Order: sequence, then structure tokens, then C-alpha cells
Amino acid sequence: MVDTPEQAEQQELAPLLVREPLEAHLDAHGLGSGPIRARRIGEGHSNVTFLVERGGERFVLRRPPRPPLPPSAHDVLREARLLRAIEGRARTPKVLLACDDESILGLPFYVMEYVEGTVITSRLPDALDSPAEHRRIAEQLVEGLAEVHAVDWRACGLEDFGKPTGYLDRQLRRFSGLWEHNKTRELPVVQEVAAWLEENKPESPEATIVHGDYRLGNVMFANGAPARLVAIFDWELATIGDPLADVGYMTATYTRKEEPTGTMFDALSVTHGEGFPARDELVEMYEQATGRSMSDLRWYQALALWKAAVFMEGNYKRSLAGTTDDPYLKLFDVGVPQLAEAALSVTKRPPPGS
Repeated sequence: MVDTPEQAEQQELAPLLVREPLEAHLDAHGLGSGPIRARRIGEGHSNVTFLVERGGERFVLRRPPRPPLPPSAHDVLREARLLRAIEGRARTPKVLLACDDESILGLPFYVMEYVEGTVITSRLPDALDSPAEHRRIAEQLVEGLAEVHAVDWRACGLEDFGKPTGYLDRQLRRFSGLWEHNKTRELPVVQEVAAWLEENKPESPEATIVHGDYRLGNVMFANGAPARLVAIFDWELATIGDPLADVGYMTATYTRKEEPTGTMFDALSVTHGEGFPARDELVEMYEQATGRSMSDLRWYQALALWKAAVFMEGNYKRSLAGTTDDPYLKLFDVGVPQLAEAALSVTKRPPPGS
């Protein structure tokens, strides 16, 4: 963070926050007063999230990473629009302002309310570390997703947010194109999985809002027991489409000791503890909550891991280009091939009942 645009121009890497224009913009919207303090929060490695404190008040600012950016990626204003549209209908933070004036930070950004709680990643809060609370965490995770899929997106004014038909075709086209834009090396397994997905594409159920990155690490739980999901974050990939894509991603990134993925998702060892249900039980919970039946999630799980490989290759490319100082992204030198191989292994599993 620097104080002025003039200082920003002198930096080798563009700063992520410029204090004086940001303070003036927050003043204009009545968000706190006085000097700001800010620090990076969250474990996201795509869009950048800051906790901003001023005058005893707390806000969360979300902005894209430093350019250059892939086409149509990191659209935080689109994300803010969705959050405003579904406010009160799903467990989302309230958007306080959205700014397209690039003279302030050099890129669009939005500011949302600060929500108190815990994002469960590498460890569980003591209050939630028991078999009964483990199961309730999983139940809340599924319940939060079912609520998102139940939102009447037409009544929210999101008719033009995404096309209700052809979602899977668009996903395959978009991420195949993103791979060509993002790739730093040749990985034939990525094309092999893409070909299988194209050849085995299922018929989609009725369209809903799709989060696009729904997993345990993108939700927040209230402090204390019983486990209660209070906020869903990281809506960057949200659109209108096939709800089973979210179920596929949620289950593909949820790991159990007995069901390893062979990817960095296995490091989420919190869900290895007693009481956390198996992946199939998550699916049953979702079916009971929504009445939406599914017999074979393999295609959607393969799609989820393949998309993760494509997306993270873009972040790895930013790391190689030196436009990010996030050391985690360097790990995708091996992490992206692992994701692609995991997607391929899903395609080779026999379908249920065979």
C-alpha cells in the first residue's frame, strides 16, 4: 500500500491499495473516517481481499490481482452485482459500494460488510472440534448450497446474468479457451480430460444460480457451537447454469482419509476427523434438501478438477511473470498436473452400479 497515485507510479509492481484516493472515496460513501489501516485476509489466490479499518469501523475490500488478466476473469463488479441481487436470499455479506472508477486503485473494486466468524481451512475452532459438530459443519455446508440453488434468480433481476441453457457447453468452450491463454507448458492430460467431458456431456436439470467455487474454504462459520454457516464468499465464477456443477465441485474438493484426491485438496485434513460424512452422504444430504436427484456425479467432479487445473495455471502464469508475490502460486508447477491427473482418474472410475 502507498499513499498517493504519484507514489504508485514509481513502484516496480503496482500497489494493491492507494491510501489517499481510497480514503476520499470511502468518505464520499460515509464508510468510516480518518486514516485507513489495511491487511490481506483470506486464503484466496485469485482476487485479492483486504480488511480495511478506519475510525473504529471494519470493512472488506475486494479487487482483482495485478494485470495482465485473462479475458472475462476477475470481474469483481459482476460479483458485486450478484451479491446485491441475492442479499437476504442466501448467506452472503452485504455490498456497501462498488466502484468502476479506475483512477482510485487502477482497477474496479467493491467494499462489503465485515462478517465475524471463522473460515475453516487448516484447523478447526475448538468449539467445533467434536464428531457431532463435524457432522453439523457438513450439513451446514450442504444447506448453504441448497439455499443458493433455491434462489429465484429471475425475481432478483438476474435474467441477463447468464443463459439458462447451454451452460455445460459454455463451460467447456470457456475453459478450453482459458487453457490456451493460461498455459505455461504442454500438458496433454488437460486436453484428454476436455475430450472426455465433451464426449460424455450429460443433460442439465433446470438452471439455478451456480456459485462456481463452492467448498469449505469459501464459507464462514459463526464463532462458537453449534456450527452455523454465516457467509459464502468468492463468487467470482458465479453464473446461471447447472446446479450439479456446484455439487460436483463441493464433493471433488471435500476429502476423506478413505477417499484421497491426489491433489492439494487432500491437505484439508480437517474433514478427515471422526463425524465428517463421506462424499456420498453429502450427495444424499443435497438430494434430501433439494429434491434434485443425481445418479452419477463423475462428469461434474471431473469438470470441477479440470476447471481448477485451468484456473490455477493462470495464477501460476502470473507467478512466473512476477506480477504476484504470493508464494503459494509457485506450488502449482506440480499442483496443476496433479489436478489434471485427478480429473482423468475420475473419468476412469466405473459408474455407480456397474
